Amino acid sequence: MGPEGPQVPPASAHHREGVRTAGGEPGSPGSTGNRWLTASASCSSPPIVFPGLTSTSWCSSGSQVMATPGGRSEPPQLPEYSCSYVVSRPVYTELALQQQQERRLQERKTLRERLVKSCSCSRKRALGVLKILLPILDWLPKYRVKEWLLSDIISGVSTGLVGTLQGPFPVVSLMVGSVVLSMAPDERFLVSDSNGTALNATVVDTTARDAERVLIASTLTLLVGIIQLIFGALQIGFIVRYLADPLIGGFTTAAAFQVLVSQLKIVLNVSTKNYNGVLSIIYTLIEIFQNIGETNLADFIAALLTIIVCMAVKELNDRFKHKIPIPIPIEVIVTIVATGISYGADLEKKYNAGIVKSIPRGFLPPTLPPVSLFSDMLAASFSIAVVAYAIAVSVGKVYATKHDYTIDGNQEFIAFGISNIFSGFFSCFVATTALSRTAVQESTGGKTQVAGIISAGIVMVAIVALGKLLEPLQKSVLAAVVIANLKGMFMQVCDVPRLWRQNKTDSVIWVFTCVMSIILGLDLGLLAGLIFGLLTVVLRVQFPSWNSLGSITSTDIYKSTKIYKNIVEPEGVKILRFSSPIFYGNVDGFKKCIKSTVGFDAIRVYNKRLKALRRIQKLIKKGQLRATKNGVISDAGSTNNAFEPDEDIEEPEELDIPTKEIEIRVDWNSELPVKVNVPKVPIHSLVLDCGAISFLDVVGVKSLRMVVKEFQRIDVNVYFALLQDHVIEKMERCGFFDDNIRKDTFFLTVHDAILYLQNQVKSRESQDSLLETINLIQDCKDPLELMEKELADEELDVQDEAMRRLAS
Repeated sequence: MGPEGPQVPPASAHHREGVRTAGGEPGSPGSTGNRWLTASASCSSPPIVFPGLTSTSWCSSGSQVMATPGGRSEPPQLPEYSCSYVVSRPVYTELALQQQQERRLQERKTLRERLVKSCSCSRKRALGVLKILLPILDWLPKYRVKEWLLSDIISGVSTGLVGTLQGPFPVVSLMVGSVVLSMAPDERFLVSDSNGTALNATVVDTTARDAERVLIASTLTLLVGIIQLIFGALQIGFIVRYLADPLIGGFTTAAAFQVLVSQLKIVLNVSTKNYNGVLSIIYTLIEIFQNIGETNLADFIAALLTIIVCMAVKELNDRFKHKIPIPIPIEVIVTIVATGISYGADLEKKYNAGIVKSIPRGFLPPTLPPVSLFSDMLAASFSIAVVAYAIAVSVGKVYATKHDYTIDGNQEFIAFGISNIFSGFFSCFVATTALSRTAVQESTGGKTQVAGIISAGIVMVAIVALGKLLEPLQKSVLAAVVIANLKGMFMQVCDVPRLWRQNKTDSVIWVFTCVMSIILGLDLGLLAGLIFGLLTVVLRVQFPSWNSLGSITSTDIYKSTKIYKNIVEPEGVKILRFSSPIFYGNVDGFKKCIKSTVGFDAIRVYNKRLKALRRIQKLIKKGQLRATKNGVISDAGSTNNAFEPDEDIEEPEELDIPTKEIEIRVDWNSELPVKVNVPKVPIHSLVLDCGAISFLDVVGVKSLRMVVKEFQRIDVNVYFALLQDHVIEKMERCGFFDDNIRKDTFFLTVHDAILYLQNQVKSRESQDSLLETINLIQDCKDPLELMEKELADEELDVQDEAMRRLAS
């Protein structure tokens, strides 16, 4: 073989299929009568026989593998395969397959056995549970010191400096603040002013007020932690699944916008009120621009320079990350330089710049929060627990998608619950993910939670000892560092055009969640986005896609007649593929899909036929129409040129038989002798491709049964294909089957059903042709006399002429 690979001759293939008669007896196990599905193929390559099946497959490929002098193989071009296969097997119904193939016995365990298994413990299981509760035991032994440690140190220091000088996440801060203000307003701490000159003057005891508010906040933290821990134990973390990527993208972009607005007033050093709730961001922006004339130029220039420098250096870090061993820690450098400049130039006194000023030192001793306050803050703590968790998971999923890892929702609940319970005893704030600090940690090269441990250590050291060194730093510099690290979040806006091209519903969810989060606030906005996302799912299930199918000629492949050309629909058969579960919410849509596929309404056809039959019966009673013994309608007022009456039937006027006892047979697709417009039914069978139906509820099963009954009344049989086993079991439990609806109408594939129907049509045609010959011999005893009669009856009216076409 040369370097160009083996020479493969051109492939030529053909494929045929059809119905043939097997030598076995009808009704043998595994088959429905004598019907077999047969397909054959040929190709230039040696055959491949699949064990356990009477089938053969040939494949050939024109791909070539190029070998380089170094021994490496370059990626080949996309191969062009020419494959076909042959299968010879019976046409299977579900009933026939179950009779032939033995089903596994499903072991059903009792509740006691399940509890014993779930509560049993082994060393391996205990270690697994311990790793779930403490993930550090899993990832720390795998830590790559040489690759990750330096990046984690730089990221931890940068994040720690930002975390030291800024408060918690704005949304949670506002929610906690609203609870604190409602439970400890200033009015509760008014005391008489002993130093004032005015009589009966009162002032607020700020010391007592602040102590009470800290106690309320820490109690709220403890209760939030308890709720989150309970949620984690109850496995409520499944709600993470409903936070779709478009929803998270819109929500985190709105959160980034809120962080930007909160930092903007610090950059400009203008004062605004603390707004909360609906339109709070809008009110804050309006007040910022109203007071923009009070902007401190020193703070603004420092922030602007910081943003430019940080973004420029980050761009260099991204562009030359393969050449630079570690990213440049620009946040740390900017913080140190800005602190030195502010201290040396004395910006606070000369330019009235806003600086950090005093940083409290040390920690408060642990105390037991008053449990008696739980009842007053239960509802609020529930909302805070859910919102704080949702914010954390939303931000986490963004970076999980970016860095290819997964999030355990239950573990997040447990982690935040334990953290908040522990923090509640130390007068701490409710813990959640801070978008700004997370962005700083990720953009500065943080790899693992070692960066988080280092940042926590930096915050602790700053609180205990080094806080005084950072007091001269301008607040606008810190705000600028945060804004520079929000670039990645704002770049998510570029996803909207891509989403619009890929899936318009997802793009609408993104935009709706983002807009609602900006207008209503992040807590209500997240809830609105979640409800809207679920509503789109409901609507997509309620109005699912469906297709009328036809076959590709000479294959067992069935595709949509609207999408593909040269698709052939079997004569007298309609095939419907319904791509959704059938349940109470979409049964009406399912019936509309059936009506659109077959081209008529089965109920309307049946009602029209009943109306026509009632009129025909009236004409029979009046003697204007005649029904023979076999139920065929004839004209009572003429010599009946269409057929001769049965010999054993007396004359109509002497016949005293109630018409309701006669089953009238009518060719409903012919012209009727009564003025009733009965819709034509051009099909004899409807095949439902149920491969995409994942479940049925009781209403769905009932609706399917009604559909079958409605079509059976108008002589159209309904067949099912590709139903999953658990769906069939559901139908059995709901009483779907009876004497008229049997399992032999359920086929393994659509092609099985079509081959069965084709064989049935051939059998019926052979029987009808024989019966037609017999009737023709009986009806045409004297052809010449009949021809003369037909010439003599030219003056018959329209109704008499139409009655001739009713015999069937």
